Formats: sequence, structure tokens, C-alpha cells
Amino acid sequence: MTSHSNLRGIGCMLLATGTFVANDTCMKLALADFPPLEVLTMRGISACLWCLPILVSLGHGKDLIRIFNGWVLLRSFSEVAAILCFIFALDRMPIGDITAIVQITPFLVLIGVRMIWGERIGLPRLLLIILGITGALMVAQPGNPAASPLAILFGFATAVGAAGRDIVTRMVPANLPALVVTFAVLLAVLSTAATGSLLFETPVTPTWRVAGLMAIAGFFLMCGHLLIYLAFRLAAARVVAPFNYAFTVWALISGVVVFGDLPNGLALAGMGLIVVTGLAVFFIEAHTRQGDPAIIKS
Repeated sequence: MTSHSNLRGIGCMLLATGTFVANDTCMKLALADFPPLEVLTMRGISACLWCLPILVSLGHGKDLIRIFNGWVLLRSFSEVAAILCFIFALDRMPIGDITAIVQITPFLVLIGVRMIWGERIGLPRLLLIILGITGALMVAQPGNPAASPLAILFGFATAVGAAGRDIVTRMVPANLPALVVTFAVLLAVLSTAATGSLLFETPVTPTWRVAGLMAIAGFFLMCGHLLIYLAFRLAAARVVAPFNYAFTVWALISGVVVFGDLPNGLALAGMGLIVVTGLAVFFIEAHTRQGDPAIIKS
């Protein structure tokens, strides 16, 4: 992978984190009045209605049958596990706290690719990842007494599911259109949420406000899944995974703009640490590749 490809992968990751937080913000607003699985179902319907026409118009309709590819299914249901855990945690704790906990995802991804494929991480990258996690905790400052131990457990389970999704991405056939993979995830989450809602929740009639929030959330969710898939296809996991910390920066912005949560000095310092860490990882990767004779020769 070239430096240009890495840069595009990093750009996709930064945009993905922003769109996911925009989606989470809409979800948080809706969860105040609606049961979680019903909210997930409404958002899933919206996301599929956004994705499917675009997919078909681009000529990928013939590839829809390939959503039953084993790796695509495994990736989709890793996301289902992550989403279900996240939505239950989000309903029980502040968006900043749950976002901070999920920041262990890049660390789990790099451990996973090291164990499965023997991909070298290197001590500098490992130290930068630890610094990134520290920065995320400085920004979100978890420890709110209102967060139950069960909610925190759901937060860690979210990180495990998300890491599994990102690790499996490498195994998805390279010739499978990204929008088809995105639609597979959206359909899996929708099917699971709808089934759970019918079995375990009392339905609430949607208001126009919530319908609008879910329309927006569905669009951002589609974009987020497309971008996160492209990020891990365009660049190596060790390059893009640390930029997952941008979730915390976007969550901070959401907290200020939407929920009126003003950051303190520690949060601002953590935000700066996250940005510096992400940039350092990219420059280390660029320097490593410039010094690789095989890459220079090619």
C-alpha cells in the first residue's frame, strides 16, 4: 500500500468517526422517549432505504446475493454484537463516557492482526496507541457514578465486536463492492433489532421528530459503514486503527453543540494528545515506507 493510499484510508477513518458520532447523537436524542431496539429498527429501515437505491443505481444489484459470503456474514454479525451492546450502554451512560471506553478498539485490532496474521506493530506504534487511549480518557473523563457496571460492561463488549468487524474486513473478497458490504451490515442489524423489538419491547408510535432524527441517523450510519470499510481496505490496520481516536474528538464537539457539555482543561489537553498521536502514527508509517527498499524499487 502506498502513502497516498494510506492517506486516503486515514481520511476515510476520520470521516467515518464523524458520521458515526452524528448518528450516535441522533440516537441519544431519540432514546429519551423510545425503547432502544425500536429505535435501532427505525434507524435500520432508514439506512437501508438510503443505501439500496444508491447500490442498485450504481449497477451493484447483481452482487446482492454475495451478502451471504461467509466473511461478509461474520463481519456483519460482529457489527450486530457491537451495535446492540453500544445502544444499551448509550441508553444508560453519557455519550462521552461510552465513547471513551470504545477507544480500546484500535488496541484490540492491532493485537488481533498481530495474533492472526503476524502483522508487526512495533514499539513506537504501541506506545502511541497507549498515548491515544490516555488522551481519549482525558477527554471523556469516565467515572460518572450514574453509569452502572452493566453499562460499562456493554461498552467493553462494543469494543470487542467493533474490533472483530475491522479484523474480518481484510478477509472480505476484494472485488465485492463496498456498498454491498455496507448493505449487508445494515440489513443484519435491522433484522436482529426488529426481531428483538417484537419479542421484548412494547412498541411506541413514532413522532415526526423521531422520524426525522432516524432519517438523518440512517444516512449517517450508511456513510459511516461505507467509510470504515474503505478505510481498512485502502490502508493497513496499523495505519488507520489509531485514528479511531477521532471518535472522542467528534463526541466532544457533539457534547458541546448538542448537549451543552463544555470541555475543561484536561479534556482540551486530551484532545490535543489524540491529534498529535494520530499524526505521529501516520508520519512513522510514511518514514518506514520511504526507507523500505522494496517499496522504493516498485
